[in-house]
Amino acid sequence: MDGVIPLNKEIGQTSSDYVYKLRKVLHTRKIGHTGTLDPLVDGVLPICVGQATKLVNTLTGSPKEYEGEITLGRSTTTEDREGKTVAEQKLDKPFTIAELNDIFQKMTGDLTQIPPMFSAVRVNGKKLYEYARAGIEVERPERHIHIYDFHIMDEPIFDQNSGLQTIKFHVKCSKGTYVRTLAVEFGHLLGLPAFMSQLTRVKSAGFSIEETYTLGQIEKMMAEDDHSFLRKIDDVLKDVPSHELTDYEWEVRVLHGGFLELKNADTTKQLRVMKAGTTKALYKYDKIRDMWIPDLMLLNNK
Repeated sequence: MDGVIPLNKEIGQTSSDYVYKLRKVLHTRKIGHTGTLDPLVDGVLPICVGQATKLVNTLTGSPKEYEGEITLGRSTTTEDREGKTVAEQKLDKPFTIAELNDIFQKMTGDLTQIPPMFSAVRVNGKKLYEYARAGIEVERPERHIHIYDFHIMDEPIFDQNSGLQTIKFHVKCSKGTYVRTLAVEFGHLLGLPAFMSQLTRVKSAGFSIEETYTLGQIEKMMAEDDHSFLRKIDDVLKDVPSHELTDYEWEVRVLHGGFLELKNADTTKQLRVMKAGTTKALYKYDKIRDMWIPDLMLLNNK
């Protein structure tokens, strides 16, 4: 069994929980996920199976899209609704859409983030959340991210009694972005405490949430010997530029991990090399050698 499952992760489960459960359901140990989702976040979690586990790093590095909510007027220890309240500042009146749009625009493009203490980033061999649970604050490394799009989705909701304003948003972001931290930074730019009150990943590795399957659906389909939930490697890589190999390129070069001389390929992008319409490897251009060199081998893909 080789391919990628567009899984719909439910709230309350970790990404690792699903890997563990799917190993039992699919009767295979060769499974890996393509980017951790916190237990409070649901949505698209592509799962690689068999030969496709070689694609984990490639798919993890692709941009992701989320829909969620920012709540203004309160901040928490974990930057989401699970944490304890750190600060509160009631709003006297709601911000207008124009005022909010100005902040969304300011937070689009190249940004620098400090990972939250309640995260799985490692510092000196330990995960940050381990320090946080022990009450220890440590210096955290900066990370550079890119926000492709960040915009408001619906009319904001203002609660006169609590003094809180909730904004629904859509964001397309690079690998390594902490959307929780985006919510906090959004509040900072308005001079207010803020936290992420809800989040759903709606797109990852080219899969949209409409294409996903729940674990329950996969279990039922497996019982019926139906594997249509599994997407082929070639389908997953369909948007990567391709080159059909000659017999010589395949038998003499690629089969032995050799370099390729290709004159018309786009050197700025990864290239999938194919034999009889099936992806056999991903190659990348090497400027120094002026040759295409192997980046990822998928020789057993059928």
